[in-house]
Amino acid sequence: MKMRFAIAADAALLLARNEAQVPEDHAMVAPTLLRSQVLSHLYSEVRSGRLEKRAADIQLDYLRKLRIRLLGDRVLQRHAWSIASKLDWPDTYWAEYIAVTQLQADALFVLDPGVAAAARSFVRIASLEDLLAGNS
Repeated sequence: MKMRFAIAADAALLLARNEAQVPEDHAMVAPTLLRSQVLSHLYSEVRSGRLEKRAADIQLDYLRKLRIRLLGDRVLQRHAWSIASKLDWPDTYWAEYIAVTQLQADALFVLDPGVAAAARSFVRIASLEDLLAGNS
């Protein structure tokens, strides 16, 4: 059985840092904002001196090659708005990851413990082990 995972930006960066090998039988989805969040995070890391530009480029190249379907349609936006409202969040960024999971994935892979705790009332939370484990 093919698993579909929604991948949050923090989780995508973990995969990139470790150049993780995601099994072919898993599909990944994310809101379109993933690209901007990843780029912004790596830029900030380089700018602050915590990461070398070459290392950031390697991570970006890895993520560009990773097969993640990016979504951002009207339905996803409506779901994200509703979720952010229910959770009384100040913005919809994390809610987009929960919404894309509800609409297109079996589970959400997110590292932020607060987001994972809030998301559990809406979707299944996956671990790194879940994502990297192949199906037989």
